[in-house]
Amino acid sequence: MPDFHDFVQLVHSIKDEATLEDLLVGITTDNERAEFVRRIEIVKRLLSGSPQHQIASDLGVGVATVTRGSKELAQGRFQVLRKT
Repeated sequence: MPDFHDFVQLVHSIKDEATLEDLLVGITTDNERAEFVRRIEIVKRLLSGSPQHQIASDLGVGVATVTRGSKELAQGRFQVLRKT
């Protein structure tokens, strides 16, 4: 049975942006894509030092969603966003 690692390998194997976008648009809904964007924005704002309650208010998400991003940051995730 395929697992998440198989998905990661597939995404990693795609070398051009148009092909990657085609795949991601094909397997997600508009709402799912908007959620991806929102979650990345949460992490960027956390990295810039914005308060969690302000992020939640600005983005129209629950504080728990922002806290989850904060906990993942504390675990060392999002290295790619730390470099930008």
